[in-house]
Amino acid sequence: MALQFELIPWGTRVESNGEGEKVDISASQTRTFLCTLEIADQIEQESIDVSIWISEDGENWSTKPILKLPQQFYRGETRAVLDLAVRPEVKFIRAKWELNRWGRVAPLPMFVIGLRLAEVPPMPRRTPVIPVCAEPIVPKTA
Repeated sequence: MALQFELIPWGTRVESNGEGEKVDISASQTRTFLCTLEIADQIEQESIDVSIWISEDGENWSTKPILKLPQQFYRGETRAVLDLAVRPEVKFIRAKWELNRWGRVAPLPMFVIGLRLAEVPPMPRRTPVIPVCAEPIVPKTA
């Protein structure tokens, strides 16, 4: 069965930079995930940057993110694929987010977000191609 988990639980209200809990992905068969970021609420004149970080042991994390989702400003859904098939040493991942606010108003930035990952199932084996021959069309003679 394909893995599904939340790096940021749905409905999480964020008002400052932060990071989610680590998630063990060592049970994944394909190591390829569809990432879905949903923004359910926000205020004007702000942005959020969400990224995914990797670790071999769950303690020491990469110096750069393995995936940065596009910067977001408004409510909606954004998807991206995270492919760790060529990184077998990676056992853990986690999300980080950075908020930015500009303008003349004083409120802190605020987003209500969630980040769900669903493992992409393995592709079926290639089936052999069987050539199909049709009988030639012969015009009828009168």
